[in-house]
Amino acid sequence: MQERPTTVFGGTGFLGRAVVRELVESGRAVRIAARHPRLPDWLEPGDRVEAVACDIRDERQVAAALVGSEAAINAVGLYVERRRSGLTFAAIHVTGAGRVARLARDAGIARLIHVSGIGASTDSPSAYVRARAAGEEAVIEALPKAILLRPGVLFGPDDALLANLARLVHLPLVPLFGRGTTRLQPVHVDDVARAAVRLTASRPVARRLFELGGPEVLNYRELVERVAAQLDRQPRLLPLPFLAWHLAALLLAPLPSPPLTRDQVWLMQRDNLADPDAGSFADLGIVPRTLHDSLARCLSER
Repeated sequence: MQERPTTVFGGTGFLGRAVVRELVESGRAVRIAARHPRLPDWLEPGDRVEAVACDIRDERQVAAALVGSEAAINAVGLYVERRRSGLTFAAIHVTGAGRVARLARDAGIARLIHVSGIGASTDSPSAYVRARAAGEEAVIEALPKAILLRPGVLFGPDDALLANLARLVHLPLVPLFGRGTTRLQPVHVDDVARAAVRLTASRPVARRLFELGGPEVLNYRELVERVAAQLDRQPRLLPLPFLAWHLAALLLAPLPSPPLTRDQVWLMQRDNLADPDAGSFADLGIVPRTLHDSLARCLSER
């Protein structure tokens, strides 16, 4: 009997690609479901991977992507709204997430991993964070046994975090968010992918909420300094009040793809640390890699 695939919604995104690779390396069959589906260029003969067009705003496409699946991982993410195209936080992170969970339930799929983020809260000033929290509620309402996976800020080869910092440290002056004291727990994308795949295994887990942060806690200034040192740069670091960042984001908002949004500024005003009472890498038998040990490779592969 042919093995049923695990469907990865958002399987062409930064985390989704890592999840697909982890599944394939685990010997699993995979179905990539994405708005613009494509197969990875690293596939080898015998790898059981298929790609299907799927917009999680489309009921029929989501249902089709789940047909015959044994598990599903929703790694779809939207960081900048495009209202004219109907790509809003509510449509993707709330309604879309709830749709995936409801249709997974209807398809008899019990193992659904929903990727959210550390700090998800309906009380946040950030529309993005509020939508993430509302999406979690929609998922649990539709499928109470779904597992919520909240990673910290992701890093890895070809990421957004280190790529932006690598560009910034080549400037003579690098502005900091506030005084650069916001604390982060950077986590390698491959470790989060490994956790997601382990959670789709048939062995049941007692926890339904996991918060995954890396083993190092760094503030933003320290993060900039590490990237600068790795690239042999010595820029001056300039503290900049958050009010100035909000004003800059407002000015940039009319651009088609603004390099800075107010939601990103709100995110940088709060520490982004895993809750020690939530499920962790330790519960899954995973030892996450440090930024210190991964930085050189991540920047060299860029």
